[in-house]
Amino acid sequence: MSSGTTAGNRTPRHTHISAKSRLFTLNCRVVWQYRELTRLFVIRGFQVKYKQTVLGPLWLLINPMLTALFDVLLFGNIAKLSTDGVPQLLFYLSGNALWAFFSGRVSSNSTTFIKNAGLFGKVYFPRLVIPIADVLGGMIQFGIQMLMVILLYGYFYAVGAVRPGLPLLLTLPAVLIELGLMGMGIGVLISSFTTKYRDLSLLVGYGLHLWMYATPVVYPLSAVSGTLRALLRLNPVTAPMELMRAALFQTGSVMPGGLAYSFGFTLLVALSGIVIFNRTERSFIDTI
Repeated sequence: MSSGTTAGNRTPRHTHISAKSRLFTLNCRVVWQYRELTRLFVIRGFQVKYKQTVLGPLWLLINPMLTALFDVLLFGNIAKLSTDGVPQLLFYLSGNALWAFFSGRVSSNSTTFIKNAGLFGKVYFPRLVIPIADVLGGMIQFGIQMLMVILLYGYFYAVGAVRPGLPLLLTLPAVLIELGLMGMGIGVLISSFTTKYRDLSLLVGYGLHLWMYATPVVYPLSAVSGTLRALLRLNPVTAPMELMRAALFQTGSVMPGGLAYSFGFTLLVALSGIVIFNRTERSFIDTI
């Protein structure tokens, strides 16, 4: 008889494959390794959104234009809200573009686990790839929508109706990145909680609608004063919105304290979102 252990007495070996993630980790190296998958998710986002539509991506231009024209009629002509001397259509187009970018990141990322439950249950990849892809896709959409703003801006610049704040134009990429991270952080926080509390997903649209009116999107901050102005400054989107207007039109308020507060808020929700997202990732498939 051989001295070695027979096959019948051997303990079966099992290999367990799981995501190697701690409670808080960005997994930047792993996410970078999946950059091709991120690109595919960006493309998929456009394909799914405009599938079976006649005009396809042209809706990226049609929707904001129709919204801006409605704002001109309602807020500009009927409510007669100030635009600080900026041509109304240009004022509303630019403000709506930035708000749509931010709110879109909150809305789409708030359903990350619910929409991708089937995919998450089949194959492993860094789950943060999907929120990151959403932010990148949102930046592309924002860029396309800003083409209309640029064309309209060129006309009003030629007739002397607007002038840019040239040094502040350099801050716009940072503003876009910050709002993208803020929207992603808030979105994944909501998504993590909706795996157990589905009611939250029903409140997102309503909450964003109210948040928009608490943000100087269809009116400038200069149009309000007193206590209401102080309350609007507590909105972390107010300072970035005003900075964009200062850069484009030299009319907004550049608020260093407000920008510091906004960036601090972004850092808080982004880090909190990652912590809770990582925790939920481990067990959401059992509760969703």
